[in-house]
Amino acid sequence: MQDRVRTTLRALVQPALMVLGLGTFLAIMSPFGSDALGWPWVWVYWTGFIALGGAVGFSLGHNLPRLLPQAPEWSIYALTAAGVSIPVTFGVAFVNAGFSLKISAGDLALTYFLVLFISSFATAVVYVVDKLSGARAGTEENGLNAQPSSALLEKLPVGLRTAELWSMSAEDHYLRVRTERGEALILMRLSDAVAACDALEGARTHRSWWVAKSAVAEIRKGDGRGVLILKDGVEAPVSRTYYPALREAGWF
Repeated sequence: MQDRVRTTLRALVQPALMVLGLGTFLAIMSPFGSDALGWPWVWVYWTGFIALGGAVGFSLGHNLPRLLPQAPEWSIYALTAAGVSIPVTFGVAFVNAGFSLKISAGDLALTYFLVLFISSFATAVVYVVDKLSGARAGTEENGLNAQPSSALLEKLPVGLRTAELWSMSAEDHYLRVRTERGEALILMRLSDAVAACDALEGARTHRSWWVAKSAVAEIRKGDGRGVLILKDGVEAPVSRTYYPALREAGWF
């Protein structure tokens, strides 16, 4: 339970800092005449809309790669910026109109253009942070922090591609991939995903499961079988077929 809480808090730290940082930066710059709100309301204004955009952007960034598996990475970011701008536009227009629903189409179009400019800037910051996070992950521990191959990574949502992989389990024709930042359901065979994780220290524990050794928080064993309790609280089964190999490898 404590591992799950720590993992959740750790996953929230970076986006929270980005929301506060971008919100504060825009509040100081006060574009589009927002300085008329005065402090602290201009900060609440920008930080609130950055938080709204971040929530929508997280959802789009998580689902667009599954809906558009062949789309290049840059297009996912571009579509996310465009999509984020829609709800934020209505929110900004509503607030700027004095909480009135009487908003003209022209005002909405102009507001969308301005919001898209801000969203593109924020998305560019996220893109750079994601790239830098990926670079750090690849150079940590003198290069020993291996990553799955692109065959698996390209199917994951952008936000999970640089996260530490914890486990994978087959669900019909789909594969549930769990990481330190969350999970995703992708269309891929477990055997292909396991092959893509050849550079990682992990193993099949069951015909439907693969687990990273670093993700194991607790072990229960008995009668030639076992259960691995992972850092996120998920219980991965160990079947009789895979138990001997795992025991020889020092898992038990």
